[in-house]
Amino acid sequence: MSAKKGTAALLAAAVLFLAACQSDGTAGRDAPTGRATGRGGGTPDDRKVSGLRGITLPSWNTDDYSSPEAAGYLRQIAATGARWVTFTPTWYQGRVTDSDLRTTDETADDDSLRHIIGLAHAAGLKTMLKPHVDLVRGGDRAEIRPRDTDAWFAAYERFITHYARLAADTGAEQLAVGTELAGTSGDGRRWRRVIAAVRERYHGPLTYAANYDEYQKVPFWKDLDVIGIDAYWPLSGKATADVARLRRAWQPITEELAAFAARRDRKILFTEAGYVSQRGTTTAPYSWTISKRAGEDEQAAAYEALLATFAKKPWWAGVCWWMWDDWPDSGETAERLAYTPHGKPAEKVLRRWWSPSSPSGDRG
Repeated sequence: MSAKKGTAALLAAAVLFLAACQSDGTAGRDAPTGRATGRGGGTPDDRKVSGLRGITLPSWNTDDYSSPEAAGYLRQIAATGARWVTFTPTWYQGRVTDSDLRTTDETADDDSLRHIIGLAHAAGLKTMLKPHVDLVRGGDRAEIRPRDTDAWFAAYERFITHYARLAADTGAEQLAVGTELAGTSGDGRRWRRVIAAVRERYHGPLTYAANYDEYQKVPFWKDLDVIGIDAYWPLSGKATADVARLRRAWQPITEELAAFAARRDRKILFTEAGYVSQRGTTTAPYSWTISKRAGEDEQAAAYEALLATFAKKPWWAGVCWWMWDDWPDSGETAERLAYTPHGKPAEKVLRRWWSPSSPSGDRG
């Protein structure tokens, strides 16, 4: 999910050569590098990539993760029954054609990240580090298409290996190597080089968070441990709180995902899914501003429909909801209209599904 704040962005066992060619359509120099977490034959360890019940706590400023509110937010997240929390340090580039990435005063400080990962572990939560790249003046990171591709990937490798080292040092349990970078994610050769560099520094499970309209075009899933999808499919043409209707809308998507997971021999994790508490949220789940009218019942129905649809699917690795409460003075959407389920009917849905007696059990 692209951030929307201020001037920042809006919204390695090796695998056989032939298998690589057949699955990703690539030649020998593009073959997967193997995965430290995988079993023989290149299949990931399902115990490490299954049953994820998580919520994202993004940051918009340097010291958000070290602020007094941080520990409280983590306690609230754990109280929902969540077992994971995702953190999103963000670097920026000026234009979609630029090749340089840099920190700004909206980039989470490394010490604050170490602090909050420690707090999360102390609260009994596992952590995923999901670094983002956004645009200084706003816009969609999916549109990033650098003029100098080699320079951009060199900068990106420096960026993501920085967080691979931090994830290793702090014991973060999972790392996303990228998020919604559709303008570059088709470049399998360069992305495999980046992934190999990450694996030299971090030995936990890896994913990539593809947007819902991007994941089928990503050529390097075999190099990762779990397929990540930011699951913002529109589910309806008009405002609705009808769970049965929403579940019917999920059905063809579910069939498509099951087939894709089988072809790629990977589970699918919803690295993001979320709905604002606004009227019409399921018509455009990716929108921060679909309406000025509150729609908490629609948000709750969307949560219910997703969990009821996917909870028992053997190929589904879980979900990390976007997102928990916002930080004070962040300038984001008013809480009553925002993505957070906190204090809304959607939080009750989470608590019911994520309790030990829920249909999904006490996993993750």
